[in-house]
Amino acid sequence: MKVSLLINGEKAQAASGAVFERRNPLDGRVAAVAPAAGPDDALAAVEAAAAAFKSWSATGPGERRALLLKASQALAAKSGELAAAMAAETGAAAAWAGFNVALAANILAEAASMTTRIGGEVLPSDVPGSLAMALRQPAGVVLGIAPWNAPVILAVRAIAAPLACGNTVVLKGSEICPATQALVVDALHAAGLPRGVLNYITHAPADAAAVVHAMVSHPAVRRVNFTGSTAVGRKIAAVCADYLKPAVLELGGKAPFIVLDDADVDAAVDAAVFGAYANSGQICMSTERIIVDRRIADDFVGRLAARATSLSLGDPRHGDVVLGSVVDMGAVRSCNALIDDALEKGARLVAGGKADSTLMPATLLDHVTADMRIYHEEAFGPVKGIVRVDGVEEAVACANDNEYGLSAAVFGRDVARAINVARRIESGICHVNGPTVQDEPQMPFGGVKHSGMGRFGGQAGIDAFTDLRWVSVQTTPRGYPF
Repeated sequence: MKVSLLINGEKAQAASGAVFERRNPLDGRVAAVAPAAGPDDALAAVEAAAAAFKSWSATGPGERRALLLKASQALAAKSGELAAAMAAETGAAAAWAGFNVALAANILAEAASMTTRIGGEVLPSDVPGSLAMALRQPAGVVLGIAPWNAPVILAVRAIAAPLACGNTVVLKGSEICPATQALVVDALHAAGLPRGVLNYITHAPADAAAVVHAMVSHPAVRRVNFTGSTAVGRKIAAVCADYLKPAVLELGGKAPFIVLDDADVDAAVDAAVFGAYANSGQICMSTERIIVDRRIADDFVGRLAARATSLSLGDPRHGDVVLGSVVDMGAVRSCNALIDDALEKGARLVAGGKADSTLMPATLLDHVTADMRIYHEEAFGPVKGIVRVDGVEEAVACANDNEYGLSAAVFGRDVARAINVARRIESGICHVNGPTVQDEPQMPFGGVKHSGMGRFGGQAGIDAFTDLRWVSVQTTPRGYPF
């Protein structure tokens, strides 16, 4: 697929004429050819967004709502194209692509409903006759940086709330899925967004730092949102700090999945399979560390291993499978190294195993301990470790024993007890008797510790992408001391 930039409502190529290729991870065929934009192209996109902000920020909530609803419908209509692009660029299975499109369409619909919720309040003032108000207003140009693993959901999340709040947006697409995210931008553009309100930039992998720095440093950019790895998030945060730009960062995770001694084992297995292996474990919320009470561990592990072994694996372009391809051979080598390290240190392989292609099976390692790399490191693939613990205190200590804190889950029939365990887990999100992988557009989404800062979703999204201003009106004569 041939990809274009979108700058000021016009499709374009990079000023230099340079392009880069994204190849399919399974057979190496070219999946997309995209513009290798440079800093000048990126700045042109920011300038277009800055010019459009003057009129877009003044539009009424009804106009913005209508356009976002049209965009939701336009995106849903591209479900087939988006599924094909995701399979070609990232190796994603059809079910994951369908989930991406459905949730992304809902994110746009939820953003449409937010346009009349950007309000304020009247505040009591000690100054006689002063009408004091706290008002939320659009911030300006928002730079959204979206990753490849949930390319439709996370591109839309980077765009929808900022637009609903009256901001204009530059989306920097992932170099791993430029065609998929171009289709997202095409859907929003086709819905009738005015020129410059949404702009799209792609770049070659080597140019990422220069392109991002150019945009963050531009005075018109007032907010940055980034979803991706903690390592890259630190670099984005440093650039934002240099220019005092507020940022929402949703980064890596090592989601713990606690199975208490009174858990419904069947329900826990169902949720663990989904949370661990959806999109081959390449989700920021993916279940990464399965923590099970020793009293029920044999039963739970036996059932979980049987389910993991039964999951279908194959090329998503040739049939419906649960696990498609992982993103590249680098991911395979990383996961294989985690398996080798764990087995050398005493773990037991109960499902799956190492791979020699990007078709990686659902893999489970039992008896994982803290001296193994998989205990601490984010696998970001279909390789999961099981830690056996004695009681609640060990379970909570294990769940919190890492640098991440995005999603978590606790399973137990005594719901009050499970909630109390959940409250002790250091994470931005925790689900009792539900999987670690859950998302709804209206919920506050984000992490603590090295999983990021700030929140997407609902009122939290409004707060993130608006400025809170104190405005007062003196309604009576006022006296002054001099």
